[in-house]
Amino acid sequence: MSTVKRLQQAEEARPLKLTATPFAWKEPALLPRRQWVYGTHLIRGYVSVTVAPSGVGKSSLLIGDALALATGSNIVGTNVVDGPKIVWLWNLEDPRDELDLRITASIQYHRLLPEDVEGRLFRDSGRDQALCTAKQDEAGCRIIIPVVEALVAELIDRKIDVLVVDPFVSSHGVPENDNGAIDMVVKEWGRIAGRANCAIELVHHLRKLGNTEATVESSRGAISLVGAARSVRVLTRMTEDDAKKAGLKDHRSHFKIGDTKNNLAPPSSKAEWFELHSEHLANGESVGVVAPWQWPDAFDGVTISDLRAVQDAIDGRNYRVNVQATEWVGKKVAEVLGLDLSNDAAKERVKGMLKTWIKSGALIEVEWFDENRIKRPVVAVGTWAPVRTSDA
Repeated sequence: MSTVKRLQQAEEARPLKLTATPFAWKEPALLPRRQWVYGTHLIRGYVSVTVAPSGVGKSSLLIGDALALATGSNIVGTNVVDGPKIVWLWNLEDPRDELDLRITASIQYHRLLPEDVEGRLFRDSGRDQALCTAKQDEAGCRIIIPVVEALVAELIDRKIDVLVVDPFVSSHGVPENDNGAIDMVVKEWGRIAGRANCAIELVHHLRKLGNTEATVESSRGAISLVGAARSVRVLTRMTEDDAKKAGLKDHRSHFKIGDTKNNLAPPSSKAEWFELHSEHLANGESVGVVAPWQWPDAFDGVTISDLRAVQDAIDGRNYRVNVQATEWVGKKVAEVLGLDLSNDAAKERVKGMLKTWIKSGALIEVEWFDENRIKRPVVAVGTWAPVRTSDA
């Protein structure tokens, strides 16, 4: 019998006592608050996960996140809680020179200064300094204690607030599809976060999906990774259809984030969107950086007088609700506002305006009998917009 097996049997033979801890009421005002670090995604003492396909802009976003945290600013659209943080970005795939190029390009694009991140941003490459917290051997899957202890010591010594490990699969040596093994590894990361009082972000890949929309279940390997995480966000490249709706020529430079652990990803126009830009450096390199991107506002440039003009044009004319109808009300709206419905973005804009006006009561849906006595839903004027001589 091996020494490892004898030790395991001896451990299991020891008497064990489990204790139930009674609940003791505390005044709500005295309860400790959750220690959020970055929006509602990163929190001290917990593991969060970002899942993304290759080539979507994941690494550029993580660098943007790191710079936002180090500077205490929401340069990529997420609020940093309670000021600048100390961040350790550990990329286990790319060389350090590549990391420096991307970080420098992002600093330049967002008009930051080197002193803005000095002493608060650490970066390492797995090519220079490997990280493996667990492995599988003849005794099974186990945590590598010396690595964990050294990692916790460095996190505490450097007062690291956020550790980003990219990708998760390169940080361990256990089977990726083994739910039990992955659960063990992720929970150890949780203990590391608790001991070091920091937030930990594990970055993971999506499995191949084809044209299917990515969700939390789309993560590669064992689902226990996302099951054990406090927060999971999924990156998804913009579809060609969404690009047409937004009036973009190319969908590949845009992606969205959804917190989809509970499959509650927001609709396309309400999601958190990002755009990849190419930043040119003085050494001749062109490097991709990430910036927030806003879905086009359907009411951009539309005034109260425009609404009144639409109401005047449709009043009593029984224009149809159905977008497929010959007498669709959107055609009259486009005519009044000078929009070309042959353009997909313009058509989506008209549909968005109609939806909002109906919701607000400026327009209403009513039933009307056509010449064949068939009941049809049509649009009528609800609350009239005031007559205005200017919209200054």
